[in-house]
Amino acid sequence: MPWLRPQIPLPKTDASFEERLGDVLADVRRVEIRAARMITDVLSGGYRSTFRGLGVEFAEVREYVEGDDPRMVDWNVTARAGRPFVKRFVEERERTIVFVLDLSPSMAFGLGAWSLRQAASRYCAMLGRMAIENHDRVGLVAGDRFVLPQPGGGHVLRVLDDCVRQPHEAAGRLPERIAAATARVRRRAVLFVLSDFLTPGYEQALSLAGRRHDVVAVRLLGRELFDPPRRLIRALAPSRGGCREQLCDFADAGFRAAWFDQVAGWRARHDDVVGRAAVDGLDVELPSEADIGQLAAPLLRFFRRRAGVR
Repeated sequence: MPWLRPQIPLPKTDASFEERLGDVLADVRRVEIRAARMITDVLSGGYRSTFRGLGVEFAEVREYVEGDDPRMVDWNVTARAGRPFVKRFVEERERTIVFVLDLSPSMAFGLGAWSLRQAASRYCAMLGRMAIENHDRVGLVAGDRFVLPQPGGGHVLRVLDDCVRQPHEAAGRLPERIAAATARVRRRAVLFVLSDFLTPGYEQALSLAGRRHDVVAVRLLGRELFDPPRRLIRALAPSRGGCREQLCDFADAGFRAAWFDQVAGWRARHDDVVGRAAVDGLDVELPSEADIGQLAAPLLRFFRRRAGVR
């Protein structure tokens, strides 16, 4: 059964049609103007508590005292000193955040204020800003582009620049991109997979990623899924090697009913995949207006949900 999505032209490569990095950053700054506490206190606080350091690092060797864990005894130092010493470890405070950005053709579509791709770029900008505040490393997998995770505001800006400049792919390759992130990011990281998850066959890649990393599957949902306009719409359906065009009559009651059944089935299948992969899922419904605060609200709920589990 084909999946249809109302057609919006793919971004042009000419600079006059290209989404500017400044537009993305301006939207994130607008959060500070409209709701400064949300990103500086609430969102960043949730980010820090949700994504703690994902490992431990060696701090020192000190003499054993009563109550220490015998498993922490450093036998080499103990043998040389003639009395017991233990190793002390501390939690790593620095996190590694990697964005896996889906560049499938369907990500260029959407009937709301932004395309799915534009909304994904703004999500990366919000999370990147929090990473800067917390001195975390940020990396990116987008198309054939792989950016090694590094700290620093300048590096995060370059990552965001790649988010908006990378061209869309001719066909969905989400499974390959998730697999690339799993294999190439060697230390445990938080992977944000930003996609509409229309590309089939990502189940195994998502499951393998979840075994190695802390994975958050961010599913971007366009408004046409829930409230398509009651008229004829030229749409695209994913097909082998690309997409095919089809005309959809959303004014027809039978067609609308079939559409909503298909949407419900697709959502249920994805939820099942996320559950079986034991990764976190985050649904983001795109707002009808260009309101970055509405876009950030699901992220805040996600932070609170995870904090409640812990």
